Amino acid sequence: MTDEPERSPTPGTRLGAQFNAGISTLEPGQSLSGNMVGGGGKSHGRGLQIRVQGLDDSQEFFDVDVSVSRLTAAQSFCCVSQIPFFLFTLLISLKFGPANTLFRLSVKFFPPDPGQLQEEYTRYLFSLQMKRDLMESRLICTENTGALLASHLVQSEIGDYDDVADGDFLRNNKLLPYQEKVQERIMELHRRHLGQTPAESDFQILEIARKLEMYGVRFHPAADREGTKINLAVAHMGLQVFQGNTKINTFNWSKIRKLSFKRKRFLIKLHPEVHGPHQDTLEFMMASRDQCKIFWKICVEYHSFFRLFDQPQPKSKTILFTRGSSFRYSGRTQKQLVDYVRENGAKRTPYQRCVFPHIVYTLFIGKTNSAAESPQLSPYHSKDPLCLSPSYQMSTLSLPGQAPSPLQSPILSEVGSNARLEEDEEGRRKRYPTDKAYFIAKEILTTERTYLKDLEVITVWFRSAVIKENAMPEALMTLLFSNIDPIYEFHRGFLKELDQRLALWEGRSNAHAKGDFQRIGDVMLRNMCALKEFTGYLQKHDEVLTELEKATKRLKKLETVYKEFELQKVCYLPLNTFLLKPIQRLMHYKLILERLCKHYSPAHRDHDDCKEALKEVAEIATQLQSSLIRLENFQKLTELQRDLIGIENLTAPGREFIREGCLYKLTKKGLQQRMFFLFSDMLLYTSKGVTATNQFKVHGQLPLHGMIVSIPTLSMSFVEPASVPSRVEMGKWIEDLNLAIDMSKKSHEKSSIFLDAGLSDRSSDEVSLEQESEDDMNSSRTSLDKQTHHRANTTMHVCWHRNTSVSMSDHSLAVENQLSGYLLRKFKNSNGWQKLWVVFTNFCLFFYKTHQDDFPLASLPLLGYTVSTPEECDGIHKEYVFKLQFKSHVYFFRAESEYTFERYDLFFDARCQSSVN
Repeated sequence: MTDEPERSPTPGTRLGAQFNAGISTLEPGQSLSGNMVGGGGKSHGRGLQIRVQGLDDSQEFFDVDVSVSRLTAAQSFCCVSQIPFFLFTLLISLKFGPANTLFRLSVKFFPPDPGQLQEEYTRYLFSLQMKRDLMESRLICTENTGALLASHLVQSEIGDYDDVADGDFLRNNKLLPYQEKVQERIMELHRRHLGQTPAESDFQILEIARKLEMYGVRFHPAADREGTKINLAVAHMGLQVFQGNTKINTFNWSKIRKLSFKRKRFLIKLHPEVHGPHQDTLEFMMASRDQCKIFWKICVEYHSFFRLFDQPQPKSKTILFTRGSSFRYSGRTQKQLVDYVRENGAKRTPYQRCVFPHIVYTLFIGKTNSAAESPQLSPYHSKDPLCLSPSYQMSTLSLPGQAPSPLQSPILSEVGSNARLEEDEEGRRKRYPTDKAYFIAKEILTTERTYLKDLEVITVWFRSAVIKENAMPEALMTLLFSNIDPIYEFHRGFLKELDQRLALWEGRSNAHAKGDFQRIGDVMLRNMCALKEFTGYLQKHDEVLTELEKATKRLKKLETVYKEFELQKVCYLPLNTFLLKPIQRLMHYKLILERLCKHYSPAHRDHDDCKEALKEVAEIATQLQSSLIRLENFQKLTELQRDLIGIENLTAPGREFIREGCLYKLTKKGLQQRMFFLFSDMLLYTSKGVTATNQFKVHGQLPLHGMIVSIPTLSMSFVEPASVPSRVEMGKWIEDLNLAIDMSKKSHEKSSIFLDAGLSDRSSDEVSLEQESEDDMNSSRTSLDKQTHHRANTTMHVCWHRNTSVSMSDHSLAVENQLSGYLLRKFKNSNGWQKLWVVFTNFCLFFYKTHQDDFPLASLPLLGYTVSTPEECDGIHKEYVFKLQFKSHVYFFRAESEYTFERYDLFFDARCQSSVN
């Protein structure tokens, strides 16, 4: 192999290779050298020179040998070009023809979430495909979404906004077919991406694109049995049918029994339960047999890649006769690739993004027909394995002066890159500021990101659900969204300010603006003053919550939409909890600013602004404090109303929730596990339902008026003693019971809302309550036919399984103590650390891949867990690591700084049983 002279980058070049770091799909023992001309390889058969157009539109000529297999040639090209072959392919309209034949490198498989791709270089290639699809009107979207995608493309190409540079770039580069119409919008959106690295821009492009209906869609024209023109497409989940650009049907792989073709007819055979035994085969007519076979092959490859665990084995060849096609997908499946990366580690391919305006390419496409694009692979021989265009030269990801993207770290995978991850984290710590004020300011930013996502649950997701079903009256729609929309828009701007200030503080931005930006007080003061304008909106939250609850009781359709929405992943907390977030956020600002003021000396340049900002937000918080207490109580009562069977009107005026938890009640059968709910006027005890839902069924209701609590039997008037799991829990229950009894005495009000007389009168004889009859079970099922699923992550369910309890004061403390940010997580017996975006709220850790995700991937309820530092036997000798344990379940988490470590330790200590020394 000869040395290749170094080439300087030219306009329009961004890709390149220095060494083979791609993941090959070749089987062990297969060699590429024998299929390549030059570099020591031999030519076999007649040669042909072809042109290959990369994803960045650069072109290169290659000499190929037409005698080798197309698959081997395509694999050879991808390995030499540092492109993961399993995701990319060469598309061509002519197999082997005139010299002007053009091959185009394109994405082959479109995963549902390309942001999960481990290799940053691969994500970059995917973003280039999105760029191409935008320009070719394949990735159809609204003009506003198109402008947003284009703004991220501009950010990835030329960096932070500059009026002159933006104008020059957009004049010389075509990103959208309607670019002139939205050019000002593109520049306006680009202005907001200050400090965003190219890798982060790629991630944003993929996040936006994957949510579009036309993401990864490649049309194959056809007609149905009636002759109506349609388009067929294949995706990771199955086959899709479009009429024009509108998707009219989807056939999931699980519903498809067989795919086949007969001449020009493409046949989909469904399982009988899908369309019945008499209409189990769908038929579509395509333009030719070749196009029909091409589409069938693509379907086979997609199904194999996304659905199979192992590579399909070829059928043994028959000697005399063959029937049908022997085509099989050749290559690793998605599952095999995930396992490969987990076992061998994701290799980080170095490359360089050249940040300068690109020229406009005028390409001779020849006879390429987009309608006939197919994965027909052409073999080739390169004169030299390193003789590639400058567009295939790579160095490193980050630009000079820029910090590495957080996307470089392994996410949701343990891929044997523990050492590299630790080096990255150590390097990041050394580069970033270490002042405590910086980490306090960063806490404001990270929690603001989560807060804005929480608001979107209402403003985006819930709005979409009720509009789609037309389930909410116009008056209630106006009341709800006219109050929360202005707040959401304000915080969008506030988050952008915080993000820009932290970027300047960290030195991530290349704006090189002059001034002292290592402070946050001025930003907080400006926005806390602006928040005063929204006091009126916040004061209406009481009315909004009340009217929404009334409407769900009155309107069956709204109630159904409400309950179904709560089961969606994006609604990771009870829905009405999100309506309290704006007022609760004020309390967060107050606590964080108090901490910042305490840290600063009076002479610090940021102290006065922080002090004034604290004064402003404290004034608003004081006005809304009583309202918040009332709303939190109302929210808890309405949540319990939905989770309990056998009690009505739990939200009666004057009733306050005090404690919920698991106790063991003494019955004639012995000690029976029960879930108790203590209110200011009564005590309910329940058991977990025998229905398909996770609701609890009320067994008894005890008024507090006249109740007596004694130790040690905990005799409650005429009720048998209840057992508690520990002395600590017993003390909490006795204290809260005495408090509730005193409240009941002072109010001189007996609860008039009981169950039927027969139930409330049963005290010592509870056999009939414990032995639920078949009629009771059937009636429970009947009343819950439409609600076959129910939320299982509420505090009552955690208390039931962990044998613990939670009080209203605990809930209030949890609301005040919320955290968000990246942590490294490690399991007890694992080797590597995972970098996750973690949200700590409502006694639970919610895990996300990144902060851009719309819903958590997993959660960890913390009730019952102990928190400590790792012991010697754990074998973890890193700083800022804390250990969470419940019985045999052990997790380790590593924070980025001492401040963050202390914050999490404080929060866990407030809820868990802390044993940190």
